[in-house]
Amino acid sequence: MTETGPIVVFANFLSDVAVDLDEGQILTQWAQQAPRKAWLLRPGDIFVTPVPLGQEFLRYVCDLTGVPPESVAVIEVPPAGAVPLARAVRGAGLVEHIRALVRDRGAALLPTALDASTIEFARDLGIAIHPYPTVGAAETALEVTMLLNTKAGFRETAGRLGMRLPAGRTCRRPRTEGVAREFLRDHEGVVVKPDRSAGGHGLRFVSRDDLAGGASLPLDPVGGPDGMWVVEERLDVAESVSVQMEVTGSRTVALFSGAMRTVHGSFTGYASPLPASCVHAAGELEQWGTALGRHLAAHGYAGPFGLDALVATDGTVYASESNIRRTATTTPHSMVTRLAARSADAHPAWLVSKGRTRRPMDFAEGLARLSASRLAFDPERGEGVILYADAPPDGRSWRYAVMGTRTGDVEEQEAALAEVFGFEGG
Repeated sequence: MTETGPIVVFANFLSDVAVDLDEGQILTQWAQQAPRKAWLLRPGDIFVTPVPLGQEFLRYVCDLTGVPPESVAVIEVPPAGAVPLARAVRGAGLVEHIRALVRDRGAALLPTALDASTIEFARDLGIAIHPYPTVGAAETALEVTMLLNTKAGFRETAGRLGMRLPAGRTCRRPRTEGVAREFLRDHEGVVVKPDRSAGGHGLRFVSRDDLAGGASLPLDPVGGPDGMWVVEERLDVAESVSVQMEVTGSRTVALFSGAMRTVHGSFTGYASPLPASCVHAAGELEQWGTALGRHLAAHGYAGPFGLDALVATDGTVYASESNIRRTATTTPHSMVTRLAARSADAHPAWLVSKGRTRRPMDFAEGLARLSASRLAFDPERGEGVILYADAPPDGRSWRYAVMGTRTGDVEEQEAALAEVFGFEGG
């Protein structure tokens, strides 16, 4: 991360970058994934998390990464409702404690998302925000970050940069139904999206039948009574794909690409590399991602971002949205890269997904099942199953990663995991 000092890994899933803060329930749900940030820790780092971090999980992570558990500091922030994590830290009286940990050590803050509250928090601590040289430099990037994490902002920018987009229109909430009806004259179905949303939250798929006979279009209470929405034609989609990029100085590089797993438009997992059926999309994805990266760099942004796209059944690729932040795949990829460096396979196939067990179990039982079935990740071979996000609060909704030499190996291990863990539907 930084060669000069420790990183404060700041798991601010509670942020207004991805969705509005009044969407408290979904933000709290996403925050349960905060333990996965432990895979980023190095000796001397500080982890600020909005949810408890299991000691068994921390030992498991440190054992695989080679980091002594006692060399990192973990600060668990008590729940404070739907407020930014920085505000919750202040409310819990933890600012001075964190400031004491980072004082005179050349530390930098690594947030999940760059937002206004995080910038002020970094100023309070007297440290920079990684990878920006100063807090002021990070603040310069805030406007473009907020804009391009919206559907409307992305459509306008992507159009100017020459990306192929589904036919669509941006409108205020009161006009959304009328715009949907207009599109349904020429299209069999439409997708209605709240302007600021992530992971498929608030998405609606609407057909002509849904609005027949005077039926209305009920929308989730996202974005307020006059918020922005996007109505797009519903494509006949073969795959949902993405490329993850990074802006470093004036350069934009592609880190990895893959296919997203979705259920009714909601993100449930990811597999890399791209499947053979849509490898042809890689060129356009990287071309569009590079153009977007240049645009971001020109407006002061630095760091990782994602560009999502849809591959239609006829093979045509359409850009769909950008995520100007660390995404649900950024940390798993960092984990995979780190673990692969300890084996002979520098470029493994991998996936992240989730499954629901028929009965609850704790982290120790989960590890025991993996070991007994020989599915547990083997650092020497660089393959196996990783419980990358700690035990779930309900003991049943498990997130996992699988690494292997080939995509086929990874899929076989995932199928075996479903049987060993007793996933519903497995």
